Amino acid sequence: MEHKVTYEKDARVGVEITPRRAGWQYLGFEARRAAAGQSLSGRTEGVELCLVVLGGDCVLEAAGNSWQVDGRAGVFQGLPHALYLPPGHEWRLRAVTDVEVGIATAPAEGKLEPRFITPNDVKVEIRGGHNVTRQISHVIDPGGAEKLLCVEVYTPSGNWSSYPPHKHDVQALPDEVDLEEVYHYRFQPHSGWALQRLYTDDRSLDEVVRAEQGDTVIVRRGYHPVVTAPGYDCYYLNYLAGVTPSWVARDEPDLAWVRGNWEGAPERLRLPLEGTGR
Repeated sequence: MEHKVTYEKDARVGVEITPRRAGWQYLGFEARRAAAGQSLSGRTEGVELCLVVLGGDCVLEAAGNSWQVDGRAGVFQGLPHALYLPPGHEWRLRAVTDVEVGIATAPAEGKLEPRFITPNDVKVEIRGGHNVTRQISHVIDPGGAEKLLCVEVYTPSGNWSSYPPHKHDVQALPDEVDLEEVYHYRFQPHSGWALQRLYTDDRSLDEVVRAEQGDTVIVRRGYHPVVTAPGYDCYYLNYLAGVTPSWVARDEPDLAWVRGNWEGAPERLRLPLEGTGR
């Protein structure tokens, strides 16, 4: 069965990833745009939904409620508003200004109530250190949905993220859980780009993807670290889905030590060099 959300035809279409297209079981993802005066709408048939307002002002309606979103100008201007819906709910977004949203779905039973998430509800975490420092903005943590997780990640110019490289493609509690994942990218300035490596222990998968403004990377398996080009700040919207939504993951064994030593190895090269005779 394909899980999908329907939309009014007047809205401009962005990326659309279904479980069938991705080759997995649970996670669907869409990025949508609506001009001022246009609408998006749908019904959660057999799925839960997490909608994140990436930018713009709108009115969200669902579950007998209406919420005015005086949103950020874009993903680099503050924290998000979001909407969580269990199965069996109609929803509608009316764009007051041009609006962009990210939407994820996953099969669910309807164990949780509808929830409107404001910037005050979003927990902000600074993770890592040195050139691996990044900000994690938590939209949906474990327990906040049946199968979904959602964060926004900000990686400063030249920094690494999703590091040490980690994976979550095997159900092996308590050390690892099996989660499907997408990265939806934005950059400041928009001409920016990042490199994301996708690889497994046996290197049967070992690829490097160049991600640009508006690109979405599917992580089916393996480790998936990211580095953004100097001069360009990187944002990505992360959605994950699985039967055990958890932040438990397995670090790449040869690089796990970095987690406790963000400054690098004791003999890390320091500049300027002295006594070289140059």
